[in-house]
Amino acid sequence: MKSWTASDRIVAPSVLAADFSRIAEECSRAISAGADWLHLDVMDGQFVDNISFGPAMVETIHATNDIFLDVHLMITRPDHFLPRFVEAGADLITVHVEAEAKHVVGKTLAAIRAAGCQAGLALNPATPLESALPFLHEIDLLLIMTVVPGFGGQAFMGEVLPKVEEAARLREEHGLPFHLEVDGGIDPHTAVASASAGANVLVAGSSTFKAPDMNAAIASIRNA
Repeated sequence: MKSWTASDRIVAPSVLAADFSRIAEECSRAISAGADWLHLDVMDGQFVDNISFGPAMVETIHATNDIFLDVHLMITRPDHFLPRFVEAGADLITVHVEAEAKHVVGKTLAAIRAAGCQAGLALNPATPLESALPFLHEIDLLLIMTVVPGFGGQAFMGEVLPKVEEAARLREEHGLPFHLEVDGGIDPHTAVASASAGANVLVAGSSTFKAPDMNAAIASIRNA
């Protein structure tokens, strides 16, 4: 599987917007349309007010398609559930820094890496970047949410972009290799602003899976 660096522009269609009744075909369609990664939002109805899917969905996608799986755990106690997602085939596992996730962030990140996966850390729109600063040397990806997490199809929150810019500045200043990801309301228009702010991984759900031409949609986001 290809290796990516923070200088690469990566488009990661969000499976949350796919047709779950034919998930293997939908993921194959995204890959054929040029997706680099697939983004899988796992929600437990506690950390966020929605329930999506669990390890079985990750395992199904892993078994039917050969693509990098970017698994975002919007759940409480990700440290407890972590081994199940590793076994299911996740390549990168992102956990939240907020106290509501109820885990010891540094220990969870170390456990992810010890299990052979890449480790990501996510910040909700209202969470200051300062919360992530102690962990920037321990992560492969920093996810800055550009919507309040829980549901797809929300409008992009442009007021979050200064946080992206500051994260990009710190990444460059300290020579750190982590990817900078944005998720929420990403389309060809908001991808321009996000990439200009320094994001290199663009998660797009409705604007890819529900686009009339998925190939064109992914190409537009990549070239934004």
